[in-house]
Amino acid sequence: MNPGNHFFDARKKCGLSQEDVAKKLGVSRQTISKWETDETLPDIRRSKQILSCVS
Repeated sequence: MNPGNHFFDARKKCGLSQEDVAKKLGVSRQTISKWETDETLPDIRRSKQILSCVS
């Protein structure tokens, strides 16, 4: 499973929208979309924030 799938699954499991996660992390909704489709990847610190944000 690629990183984008992990981000998507974690977000969906928590019932959060891309907009919800974007607001919590201080990034755009488009950025979340790009991370989930593996178009771009967040840095390692941001990855930890993502997983803690949606947990």
